[in-house]
Amino acid sequence: MSNQYQEVFNMDDLSNPVLSVKKLNKQFGPGCSQCGKADSAVLVKNFCPVCGTVYACRDISFDLYPGEVLGIVGESGSGKSTLMRQLYFDQEATSGEVYIRFYHDGKKNVLNESSQQKRYIRNHLMGKVYQNPLLGLRMNFSSIGNIAEKLIAAGNRNVGQMVLRGQVLLEEVNIPLFRMKEEPQKFSGGMQQRVQIAKALSNNPPILLLDEVTTGLDLSVQANVLDLIRNLQRELKISMIVVSHDLGVIRMLADRTFVMLEGKIIEQGLTDQILEDPQHPYTQQLVHSLL
Repeated sequence: MSNQYQEVFNMDDLSNPVLSVKKLNKQFGPGCSQCGKADSAVLVKNFCPVCGTVYACRDISFDLYPGEVLGIVGESGSGKSTLMRQLYFDQEATSGEVYIRFYHDGKKNVLNESSQQKRYIRNHLMGKVYQNPLLGLRMNFSSIGNIAEKLIAAGNRNVGQMVLRGQVLLEEVNIPLFRMKEEPQKFSGGMQQRVQIAKALSNNPPILLLDEVTTGLDLSVQANVLDLIRNLQRELKISMIVVSHDLGVIRMLADRTFVMLEGKIIEQGLTDQILEDPQHPYTQQLVHSLL
């Protein structure tokens, strides 16, 4: 497989991000005069006891660069999956800006675009692999049918091309072709995740979002899925955001990492730096729990 954006990266400045996120916020609830400022003293962690509003993401800003794997780590409830849902338009952001290099030269805030344009971005410029395969796959479609669904959504109408593309992808993620017409509901958890990866990569997106993709899998299956992701990333030079609460996953995949707690980024840097010399007490606790 080859990534259609790779040639652009080779010729262009690698310091130009493929994705820029600026002051992204997500709150659940109306807010009130007591918690109107996200840093209000009334907040208990990221929750307002007065009005019940939860500030799930608070002023999240970062850049993702060509061919980079960016790790996001944090405990359950830290806001990392909420962030991923907003980037893939599964959930609407409360405020903020997101720019994608391959969409209007990175000059339009995609959060303000129409639902039709957001579908275009999802189908052409991004892929996502969910923690729960039920969210990323149609369990009663065949495996190759799942891949074809993504291709059709992007405007492909050539059945022969779609079948060939599906076969190439399934082989790439180690799904035997004699099982390509089987439904994912008949597959193991690890195989379902591999079908999700194939579907997410079907249109050669420049950005791939991976949200807790190994959670709930046996350790040996986790290792196989992580090896697959790492090999595909090296082959395709794709930019990835990898969310996990498991620092072992982040250590294996991510070039750079940021740590989230209570909806905020509390520490960021090169992955080795974060793991070997954590500065924030919460990150220190995370790293020590891994040792």
